[in-house]
Amino acid sequence: MLSSVTDSGTPALVVSAGEALIDFLEQQDGSWLARPGGAGWNVARALAKIGLPAAFAGGISDGPLGEPTLAASREAGLELRYLRRYSAPPLLAFVPFGPNPDYFFVGNGSADLLYQTEELQADLKNVALIHFGGISLARPPLTQRLTELAQRARASGVRISFDPNYRKLMDPSYRPTLERFCRLADLLKVSDEDLAGLFPELSPQQALQRLSEWMEGRPLVLTKGAEGAELHLGGSVWTLPAFKVAVRDTVGAGDALAAGLIASWLSESEAGWEAHLRFGLAAAAAACQHAGAYAPTLDDVAQLLRG
Repeated sequence: MLSSVTDSGTPALVVSAGEALIDFLEQQDGSWLARPGGAGWNVARALAKIGLPAAFAGGISDGPLGEPTLAASREAGLELRYLRRYSAPPLLAFVPFGPNPDYFFVGNGSADLLYQTEELQADLKNVALIHFGGISLARPPLTQRLTELAQRARASGVRISFDPNYRKLMDPSYRPTLERFCRLADLLKVSDEDLAGLFPELSPQQALQRLSEWMEGRPLVLTKGAEGAELHLGGSVWTLPAFKVAVRDTVGAGDALAAGLIASWLSESEAGWEAHLRFGLAAAAAACQHAGAYAPTLDDVAQLLRG
């Protein structure tokens, strides 16, 4: 259970702010399977399934393609007070079949871009942490609204986690946003693929050094797929292996890892960052055992941790 509480004595919410979308996943036979997804929503759902009081802050369509996201949010136990529905089409992501799918998005005028953050800003006393990342931070005008929310949260003492989750639309104009959120964040999770996409002009080590400078010694987790992950904290580095599981696919694994990190950090703060990272790696491995952006439960993670 999350240890921090609000003035009313109830557990503080963990909020993931950003995009919800519909993933169209190409199957091996060439057909397409539609599933709710989006980095911001995936993290929120995984936090709720693990057992934290969690909310998603974002906009979804009020049409038929918004219904699966709403239904899955309810099934996961998400707090819905910051989710809004708009008379606009949904954001869509197309994920071609293959081991390293090349995502592309369709979302001009989509519902995610209409989201306003004023209600959440006025309710920060009830929030323990806000997670940011994904393509929401590369989609104006939502980018500006989320940046203002993050700045207000930081000023209010709310903890911030950040996962850039690189996609192709994060062109050079995204760099100032990347730096700004690193400097605001209490925790950064980034993948080796993110480093290559975000800093194509730098070597992986140079890119990591740049992010480390912006984080100023705060925890930075670098994920490396099947090789596991590195924890960079205060000038020291720890390396942990990935859990060995039968992989169905890796869609949403990074989001599950981010949720696991956050859940362990907030629920077991005395355990230390190595333990938090191990919990996150177990959450990611559990997600990989299922097709699509699966949200692992606490039992899923505990089973892997027990070995």
